[in-house]
Amino acid sequence: MNDKIKINLQMAGATYPLTINREDEEIVREAAKQVNIRINAYREHYQNISSERIIAMVAYQFALETLQLKDRNDTEPYTAKIKELTEVLESYFKEG
Repeated sequence: MNDKIKINLQMAGATYPLTINREDEEIVREAAKQVNIRINAYREHYQNISSERIIAMVAYQFALETLQLKDRNDTEPYTAKIKELTEVLESYFKEG
């Protein structure tokens, strides 16, 4: 069975033909749905702004959220602190 499928996504009034992995279909379609939801919300709120500017605002909103999630999922500060605490404990038990 072929693991690639062809789909057509509707976003911002245009059709985008894509070839994707079959297992990604649900998330790809959900992503397009989320884009359309945000575009429609901006169009409702900013009726006098061009489609290009609305799309730029939606792209900015997604980029901002992605960066915020990336920062939130950064475990390096926690890993460094755990390493530091582990060294303190090891030192304590070696001396004791």
